[in-house]
Amino acid sequence: MIKVERGNPTPEELAAVVALVQARAAATAGSADGPQRTDEWAAPAHNVPRPAPAPGPGAWRTSYWPR
Repeated sequence: MIKVERGNPTPEELAAVVALVQARAAATAGSADGPQRTDEWAAPAHNVPRPAPAPGPGAWRTSYWPR
């Protein structure tokens, strides 16, 4: 149910909103395969600070690898 809180929309404006909501609901219903995998770069674990790798041979490689 859509409730207009403020203003006086025209029937065309209401029809546009209803069409938008229906299209959005149809798009999400089509992808009900389960949770979507987030991109590795957007993963919240990448925002957690962690210590820098210990200096030594190959340290630059381990600085990129996810933990």
